[in-house]
Amino acid sequence: MASMDLRDNLLGISWVDSGWVPILNPGNVLDYFSERSNPFYDRTCNNEVVKMQRLTLDHLNQMVGVEYILLHAQEPILYIVRKQQRQSPTQVVPLADYYINAGVVYQAPDLGSVISSRALSAVHGIQSAFDEAMSFCRYHPSKGYWWHFKDQEEREKVKPKSKKKEEPSSMFQRQRVDTLLLDLRNKFPPLFYQPKPGEKPIPVEVKKEPELPPEAPKQEEREPAVKTAAPAAPSKAPPEKRARLQ
Repeated sequence: MASMDLRDNLLGISWVDSGWVPILNPGNVLDYFSERSNPFYDRTCNNEVVKMQRLTLDHLNQMVGVEYILLHAQEPILYIVRKQQRQSPTQVVPLADYYINAGVVYQAPDLGSVISSRALSAVHGIQSAFDEAMSFCRYHPSKGYWWHFKDQEEREKVKPKSKKKEEPSSMFQRQRVDTLLLDLRNKFPPLFYQPKPGEKPIPVEVKKEPELPPEAPKQEEREPAVKTAAPAAPSKAPPEKRARLQ
């Protein structure tokens, strides 16, 4: 049963005979393909009948059954052999194609096998992606759904914590600071200044503003204010005399 399964599906195998590779040409490629160790070759084909009768390959057109022909040749590297069912001298049905690349024989997949393989690969990739996504999904009745990635936690542990950049000051803050510095400079001017680096500092002459003479005090300010006497408290009346009781 294993040999039958192998002959039914030959897309996953290849065959080569290294002794033939240096001498392959369009004239002997079918003889190379008909080697007994080649799993792609059918011993019941018309090519074997022609070979046993020592006839030329032109007699294949007059026979009915399975046969192999050389479909395309690109010397010295590529040859394509076709397996077909001949029904009449002018009517054939292709069964399979085989390509020989640098002496290695492969069976060319049919369109149905190509589409099936691509679809299976796509479905497998999508299913794997869904399985991996579901492994990171978490759910709690009070929180709902969220994602939990283990790789992200490990990266955060290994990754050094970067310091947060301080935000630059606003235009309002810079203008307020400049105003304060200008006020301080006017109130406390520098005593020395240095024209060039390395030279001796030179004192700064501060011009003092002339002091205004004190104004004469006004006459009203000189005269002391007359203090008004506080009104005397009213004197108490003498107590009334009470009549003596006899």
